[in-house]
Amino acid sequence: MDIAVELRELARNLWWTWQPNVLALFRDLDPSAWREVNHNPVAFLSRFPPERLKERASELALEARVSYAVHRLHDYVQRAQSWGDVYTGPLRANPVAYFSAEFGLHESIPIYSGGLGILAGDHLKSASDLGIPLVGVGLFYAQGYFNQRLDAAGWQQESYFEAEIEDLPLERVVGTDGRPMRVEVQTQGGRIWIAVWRALVGRSTLVLLDSDVEGNADADRELTGRLYGGDAGVRIRQELILGVGGLRALSALGLRPGVLHLNEGHSAFVVLEMARQEMASDGVDFQEAMSRARARTVFTTHTPVAAGHDRFQKELIEFALKPLREELRLSLNELMAFGRVNPRDENETFCMTVLGIKAARKVNGVSSVHGEVTRRMWQVLWPGQSEVGVPIGHITNGVHVSSWLAPPMYDLYRSYLGPEWERRMCVPETWAAINAVEDGELWEAHQIIKARLVSYVQRQVCTQEAWRGGTGEACALTEKRLDPTILTIGFGRRFATYKRAALILSDEKRLERLLSDQQRPVQVIFAGKAHPSDDPGKQVVQRIFEMSRDPRFLGRLVFIEGYDINVARHLIQGVDVWLNTPRRPLEASGTSGMKALFNGVLNLSILDGWWAEAYDGSNGFAVGSGGQHVNERGQDARDAEALYSVLENEVVPLYYERDGRGVPRGWIARIKSAIRSLAWRFNANRMLMQYAGECYLPVVGVAPPAWDERTATRRD
Repeated sequence: MDIAVELRELARNLWWTWQPNVLALFRDLDPSAWREVNHNPVAFLSRFPPERLKERASELALEARVSYAVHRLHDYVQRAQSWGDVYTGPLRANPVAYFSAEFGLHESIPIYSGGLGILAGDHLKSASDLGIPLVGVGLFYAQGYFNQRLDAAGWQQESYFEAEIEDLPLERVVGTDGRPMRVEVQTQGGRIWIAVWRALVGRSTLVLLDSDVEGNADADRELTGRLYGGDAGVRIRQELILGVGGLRALSALGLRPGVLHLNEGHSAFVVLEMARQEMASDGVDFQEAMSRARARTVFTTHTPVAAGHDRFQKELIEFALKPLREELRLSLNELMAFGRVNPRDENETFCMTVLGIKAARKVNGVSSVHGEVTRRMWQVLWPGQSEVGVPIGHITNGVHVSSWLAPPMYDLYRSYLGPEWERRMCVPETWAAINAVEDGELWEAHQIIKARLVSYVQRQVCTQEAWRGGTGEACALTEKRLDPTILTIGFGRRFATYKRAALILSDEKRLERLLSDQQRPVQVIFAGKAHPSDDPGKQVVQRIFEMSRDPRFLGRLVFIEGYDINVARHLIQGVDVWLNTPRRPLEASGTSGMKALFNGVLNLSILDGWWAEAYDGSNGFAVGSGGQHVNERGQDARDAEALYSVLENEVVPLYYERDGRGVPRGWIARIKSAIRSLAWRFNANRMLMQYAGECYLPVVGVAPPAWDERTATRRD
């Protein structure tokens, strides 16, 4: 087969996003051009004339590698007897439809903003690996989330770009008539046409909806332009397109989902559309139709902060949903009741989370602590019920390991855990073999990854300074002072204020002692975006930027702009310590620390989210003891003191305690303890198997098979 054809086939299935050997094929063809297109193989190949591509592949003797990669893709897609084939067969005819407002699959496809989208992307990838029949449904944001730059004062500036569809691994869905498929939703203001795009994610499919369609009003064409952009009127119509339009698109594709899985409340209108379809097809009344829809719905909530739940005024609900409401034969007050805690309170707004909870058979939080917080938050929906008795459980998040693993760590796991370790990653015994890794070998692998990180950060700082027209001092001193031999702490996430990115900056004198210690220095790398309308979050970004320019910290405290999957990947793979300092109990789960874990990076975290159920005293470090002060300032002061104390008395001494060969044996022992005790639990395969057993199969009326969720084998 022609090598250009083979490479295009590889580029068109997002399987490549978790295949380092396939990514290396594209990178090797032209490393500079590969970086310029943000690691996007479709855009990359479009810049190569076919003859030049063949010539370059021949020069590098890539033909055999490319053919082998295509063979592996075919084998993967057609693989028989996957985990899902054995255990989730009833879902083949009627798959899971997984609705999410964002999907984080790769940095070159910017339809995500943060952890919610990254989780959704990992969910699709692990469903593919396991062979669980699942289709994702989301929105195609032509301008994506925003690009971040800091001006000379350190204030965040946002810019947007227009995606070139032909440069993305998407295909326009065509109907049986050979014309581009369109579905529609109706509002009081008229019809909105929706185009349907499809992406292949291994064996999974992602369906994306796009309102930039000829025939729509200009305002409607812009609805799917930006992720989380616009006012409440834009937001409710985006959510109408996602939920109602999403289910109609699946119907047009000939798919009838057996399970509706709502990843947060943005897509909750889908349940109303499912009820409408039941009424239209079987002639049942609304109560019966809603009962049927509810029986097929799973709702996952991620938001422990009251302000994070979408709420809409009555007038907006009527504008967006009147045509659907009339088909459901409901009055406006009857419809509003589904989104109100108190159905009789006509002054209460419509909450999408309330609709999701009321309309779901299964409801879950995303960690044990978050399950408790969610039951407490929504206990009011079950008057007279004790908090313990509220029917909301939890399924702790996990990460798609192959998407986040540095190649040296992958090679190490393959050598010591065996070639089938990825299929057996949910088995605790698989990870016991980490003890056999020689300490020096593990340390050397980490040092290689860390050196790459330091080089990357130095390049980024210099690029950022050039864009700002700086003096070059920050570039020069970062190149001089940022050092791969120094204990490196990483912090990267959304800069919501409750995440307290600046907690480590709260005592500048103590921080200065840590960073400037001659024998045991520390360096800190920050990255993250504040929402465009979040000025307090932007102020935190600005403070970190200003401190990074302070002569006391310059070159040892760094802020990397443009936080995305690529920046996150560099950080979680290469730092020594992953820092997480949310104000407990506001971290629903947090998955960045899980990604760091698989790369041999130790977590230093508040006992919140996943870390509250992961930390055992020997597999990382804890900030505080999990207490919650009644006063926020008191909590912040106490946590800051605990953070400095654990850094000064535990983290720094252990890192710099070396044997005669320069190997930190105690540090390596803690890394091995973390991998051995946590890797089998906090991966997305375990998460998907748990969803299948506790949610998907019961929803379609099938008793969960007798498998052992730890080993993915039958108990009999």
